[in-house]
Order: sequence, then structure tokens, then C-alpha cells
Amino acid sequence: MKIRKTSIDDLKAVMKIYQQARSFMRSHGNLEQWINNYPSLELVTKDIEDGNSYVVVDNKEIVAVMVFIVGDDPTYKIIENGQWLNGEEYGVVHRIASIKQGAGSYCLNWACQQIKNIRIDTHEDNYPMQNLLVKLGFKYCGIIYVSDGTPRKAYQKTMDS
Repeated sequence: MKIRKTSIDDLKAVMKIYQQARSFMRSHGNLEQWINNYPSLELVTKDIEDGNSYVVVDNKEIVAVMVFIVGDDPTYKIIENGQWLNGEEYGVVHRIASIKQGAGSYCLNWACQQIKNIRIDTHEDNYPMQNLLVKLGFKYCGIIYVSDGTPRKAYQKTMDS
């Protein structure tokens, strides 16, 4: 597997992965996350144009996608019922989805190689993601709120711990 920046030519494959991820969530009891066809074609296109979208390629097939950004994320400014592990510079992983077992771990491990602090959040009903994060050494830190005001469980991994 290899990670590279997403190109506009990858858009159809990426949108298919997101559709499969939404179906997977619904079939695993996560009925509220990524509703109304989130992430939209417009948002995914903007992620690509901004240079923040990455894909995992395995044998010439795109098998995963994520948004990775280094820098402050406004949704992580306030955390309730806990605290971040530290206040140092961090990278953020958003909109991660895969169609191949192990590709999600590959994405998160790659992100951890880019910067020593990674923050990520997920819906309280997304147990597969929560389990993956704990398995990979992420620590639950508290609750944050995304732009539409809904709560998310927030995690952080630091290479210092």
C-alpha cells in the first residue's frame, strides 16, 4: 500500500468509498454519522483542491481516503469532560474511510509518522472506529462539537506517550 495526495481524477473512486462507508456505518448501528450524503461532492472536491485529501493505493486500486491537515482545528479548541494530552502542534485526520481491511490502520499510522501529535474524532455510535483508535494507541480525551453542533468523541495520540 502507498499513500499519495488525491487528484480530481480520483473523485469517482473516492465518492464510491464514502458511499460504502456510509452503508457500513448504517449496517453497524451508526445511523447518525455522515447523514445526507456527507461528505458531499463539493466538500470532497474542496479537500482535493486544498491539498488535504489523501488516498491509499493498493495494486493500482484506491482502497482508502482521508483528510489530513497539520495545524489548529477550530472544532478542537473547546473540549468537554476531559482534556487534550498536550497543547503542542498537531495533525488532524478527518473523513477517513476504507474498503480494504487494514487500510484505515495504514492511514492513521502514516499520519503519526508525519507529526508526533494526531487528533481525531468520531461519532459515539461509531464503535468500529473507536475500537481501531484504541487498538492503535489513541487515548480518549473528551467531547468536542463539530460545526453543526453535534458532539463527537475526541482522541489523541502522541509519540511522547
